[in-house]
Amino acid sequence: MKKAIEALFDPTAGLQIHCNVYRMGSTRGSTHCPRYWIVQGKTIIWDYPKDFLPLNQTEHAGHYPYVNDVSEISALLRHYIDTPKAALMTTSFDDRWGLIDMLRCADRRLGLKRLEETYAETDIPAIQAILTARNKANVIEG
Repeated sequence: MKKAIEALFDPTAGLQIHCNVYRMGSTRGSTHCPRYWIVQGKTIIWDYPKDFLPLNQTEHAGHYPYVNDVSEISALLRHYIDTPKAALMTTSFDDRWGLIDMLRCADRRLGLKRLEETYAETDIPAIQAILTARNKANVIEG
């Protein structure tokens, strides 16, 4: 799936998506804790679960969540990959992590002008960084 989603990214956005599972062992047993993260260059701009604490685990703030959304994030990515280009901006995705807006902004199939108009009012740093990178590359090429 990594290859499929990254193939949609405009190379000028400088994004990579990663997924890994960390084995967490202790005297009480072990568990596997999955992690998704997106980097732009060398900067992590989105990190699950670090940036997200499931609503049902607020009493454990500061601890790694043992209930996770990784399978839902994977399904969301698959849904985005399978969505036709013409429907990308109008499809309603079940996205509580803010991923879809970042994917749209990085998607080489979507025009930069339309994306800049759509996200002109955003204050989300990751989206601003993606659009800025694409815009700078567009100015240099143009």
